[in-house]
This record gives sequence, structure tokens and C-alpha cells, in this order.
Amino acid sequence: MFAEPMNTQPTTSSRLQRLDGSPVRVLVVDDESNLTELLSMALRYEGWDVRTAANGASAVRVAREFQPDAVALDMMLPDFDGLEVLRRMRADSPHVPVLFLTAKDAVEDRVAGLTAGGDDYVTKPFSLEEVVARLRALMRRTAVVADEASSVLAVGDLTMDEDSHEVTRAGQHIQLTATEFELLRYLMRNPKRVLSKAQILDRVWNYDFGGQANVVELYISYLRKKIDAGREPMIHTMRGVGYVLKPAA
Repeated sequence: MFAEPMNTQPTTSSRLQRLDGSPVRVLVVDDESNLTELLSMALRYEGWDVRTAANGASAVRVAREFQPDAVALDMMLPDFDGLEVLRRMRADSPHVPVLFLTAKDAVEDRVAGLTAGGDDYVTKPFSLEEVVARLRALMRRTAVVADEASSVLAVGDLTMDEDSHEVTRAGQHIQLTATEFELLRYLMRNPKRVLSKAQILDRVWNYDFGGQANVVELYISYLRKKIDAGREPMIHTMRGVGYVLKPAA
């Protein structure tokens, strides 16, 4: 038995979600179908979007398509081991957190996984609650998920309290007008996603036509002066496409 039963009582912790309001995405990689099914059920119970893979090659392919917010990865797979899967995943998604699942309990095996870039590990047999808790903790460290109950958005060192309207970058308070705030909120709720001028107009100014696209350029420039001035830029222009907010490199 590789996993202990999970308590079916509803969790008292707040649900995690992406900043755009969609469910967080978790990829489970293990060749033991019973374990994969149990883990998937437990994670879906949290309201998360779950995909699975039974070998290293399919894991890399699914990760590239699915873009998970976290990965639960078995160390021993039929084609190649978890360390090679991690290396290939990180080539596409350098910051995705990875929780290793392993039947090995030798110290050197744990060290090897963490040294290779894994973020945490659990040793089989484990409780499903422990896997859920560790994945939750890993995702809370990233810049693309937030607690459903929280009013605070965070992308890199930029934070916004949607209730108090306080905005800070690297701990420094930033004063914004009401329109600047709404524009930044839209960008922060869609981190690393390119937003067109038409989308921004529709969401921030409620315009469904392109005649006022210059107002977007104007307010993006206002935001840049306040958010990016003297710092590594976070707001980027994608020529002919739109704008994207992402953590500073």
C-alpha cells in the first residue's frame, strides 16, 4: 500500500486558485495506477484541476501542454527516472514546484532529488493529506496562486490589497489613481498572460471597440512610471499583440 486513506471531511483551509480565478493545476506522475487514482481524487476534492501521466515521456509532454502550477513526481518510472523528468520539465518551466514521491528512504536519494532541483519529497507509504498539504505549501510560494479568501494579489515583489487598495513593490508604497489601480489589478490577475488592448479596454474601461486604444498606451505608461521606475521592469509590451505583467527576472 503506497498511500493511506484520506479523511473525507471538508477541509477547513481556504481553497487555492490562480490569480485569474481559475483552479490551480497539478500534474501527478506515477506508474502505479491505483496510487495515481487515489491522489487525483484527493486533489480534485480540493477543487484543483488534475492531469496524470504514467511514464516520463508522457509527463514531459503533458506538462508542456497543461502548464501545471505544481507536479507530484515519482522518482522511479518505466522509461527514465524522475530526475530526468525534472530536468526536461524545468527546460520549459523553470519555476514549477516539484514534489518527489519515492519509495526510497536513503538519505543520499533524498539529497539527490533536492540537489537536482526538486522542492520537496515524501516517502511511500504516505498519507494523502500530507501530499495535499505539501503541494499547497509549495504553490503558496509561487507568484501565480493565491488563497481564495485572501484579498492580496502578489506577482514577484509587487503586491496589491484589493480591499484596502494598497499597492507596494519591494515593500515600497505606490500611490495609484482609481483607473491605474483597475488596470494594474487586471494585469496582476493575469500574470504572464499577454492581454490585448481590446481586452484591456473592455475590462477596465468597458469599451468594446478599438477607437480609444491610445488610452491604454497612456495608462500603461503611467503605470510604468510608478511600478517600474528605477527597478527591473515588470510591464512588457508585446509588439502588435498587447501587454504582459510578469515577475522581474
